[in-house]
Amino acid sequence: MTNVVEVKVGFHCDECIKKILKAIKKIEDIETYNVEKELNKVIVTGNVTTEEVIKVLQKIGKNATPWEHVLQPQPQPNC
Repeated sequence: MTNVVEVKVGFHCDECIKKILKAIKKIEDIETYNVEKELNKVIVTGNVTTEEVIKVLQKIGKNATPWEHVLQPQPQPNC
């Protein structure tokens, strides 16, 4: 079964992204993976769970959270 897993990951440089991609490539049964640098977002598709992706990223010292738990900015009322 193919899942799309989206997680928010803290990274600040190209070296961080390389480490993240290297770690993700080692996950079994993935089909595609991508990093959206401007959003600090990692997207993985395949037979994988959010928990698996987060665990792999935590092993390399990255703080990762499910994308759906990322708070969206709330509009500010006009005063």
